[in-house]
Amino acid sequence: MLQQVNGHSPDSDAQSGKSHREDLREFLGREAPLHQLDDLTKVNPVTLETVLRCLQARYMADTFYTNAGCTLVALNPFKPVPHLYLPELMREYHAAPQPQKLKPHVFSVGEQTYRNVKSLIEPVNQSIVVSGESGAGKTWTSRCLMKFYAVVAASPTSWESHKIAERIEQRILHSNPVMEAFGNACTLRNNNSSRFGKFIQLQLNRAQQMTGAAVQTYLLEKTRVAYQASNERNFHIFYQICKGASEDERLQWHLPKGAAFSWLPNPERTLEEDCFEVTREAMIHLGINAPTQNNIFKVRKKAMPLTFGRDNPLSQ
Repeated sequence: MLQQVNGHSPDSDAQSGKSHREDLREFLGREAPLHQLDDLTKVNPVTLETVLRCLQARYMADTFYTNAGCTLVALNPFKPVPHLYLPELMREYHAAPQPQKLKPHVFSVGEQTYRNVKSLIEPVNQSIVVSGESGAGKTWTSRCLMKFYAVVAASPTSWESHKIAERIEQRILHSNPVMEAFGNACTLRNNNSSRFGKFIQLQLNRAQQMTGAAVQTYLLEKTRVAYQASNERNFHIFYQICKGASEDERLQWHLPKGAAFSWLPNPERTLEEDCFEVTREAMIHLGINAPTQNNIFKVRKKAMPLTFGRDNPLSQ
């Protein structure tokens, strides 16, 4: 005897399941290529399989941005794609009457947010949330947005305004190597994984020109200093200091050349992020002079007692 549960009979559930499978086969068997679907709201039926198949098709066609309603899905190409971020393309999205009708792009999101500020009588803060798993490309996306605003938020007739916007952009971009050195580490999934979050605030005047910026960091994974998972590393800065310090600095900071430290696992790995000079140069551009840098590195050395020696239990 058939039973009815919550108003649905087994027959109706079976029929619904059959109809769903038919819809799925019909969608995946269409003649129109999946890579042409630039908005995931056009996927019908919306299932994990159809969404992933659509994103896979676009990725294979070197199309890395896809709308999902008012959200932009960005796929990391894991290769340079310079033509996607040219200044000419920035200006195209900025000048378009309806940028949302152009191809999905991070510039479209940036332009729409910028117009939301300009269209309001009283300025209201706008926010862009860049989220994703480790290695998804959050840092790169933030950099692209910064470059975009440096171009569009500068007065085209004022050389001084343009230089201010350019200087703000450069200072924020120079803050990246510093924050990455002190807050990023090599993990199982990403050689340059951010172990903290950051909030970048751009400040505009009433003419919507960039006049300043501020960066706030939060949720730094401090426990990594004393403990690292198997095959992972401590924060980049410690390896940078050990690999890049001069002979005099090694003596001053008590870092004998060739010494092994138990809190610095996998030091033999060669990473692009281990360049001490890049960090120091970026600190100079941010106004952190050499004596101040020296004091900072002394503090880092004290914060993590780099101990060595055959009889020391902390040494390898």
